[in-house]
Amino acid sequence: MRSSWLCVDANLVIRLVADPRDEAVQRLWEQWDAEKRQLAAPTLLYYEVTNALYRYRRQGLMSLSSVRLALKAALSLPLHLYDETDLHQRAVDLAERFPLPATYDAHYLALAEQLGAELWTADRRLAQAVQEALPWVRLVGA
Repeated sequence: MRSSWLCVDANLVIRLVADPRDEAVQRLWEQWDAEKRQLAAPTLLYYEVTNALYRYRRQGLMSLSSVRLALKAALSLPLHLYDETDLHQRAVDLAERFPLPATYDAHYLALAEQLGAELWTADRRLAQAVQEALPWVRLVGA
């Protein structure tokens, strides 16, 4: 049995704050809130969310004021952030094991593994890359 912790990645948080009409993510978040689940992420989450929102702005998909509001919402989420040194070493190992193109996603895997938590992602590519070996990685809407 997994712990009461849940790990969420930047893709899921971006969908939560950038598209309030995303019913799948909204329902999950409400369910976790009702269940009083503890949510965790590596500290890189805020960097990834900020960058993604800025890219939406550069592509003309969001106004600057919408980016600011979405970022404010992301920064106010009840997340416990982790930045232990050993997460970086484990991320390298996991990225190598599942030949991921970078170690960013592997940091979320490493944290979820460390906490004995499910990792919830909106990244289909990541979920498919690890699904057979890591059944605790869950894809939103799947």
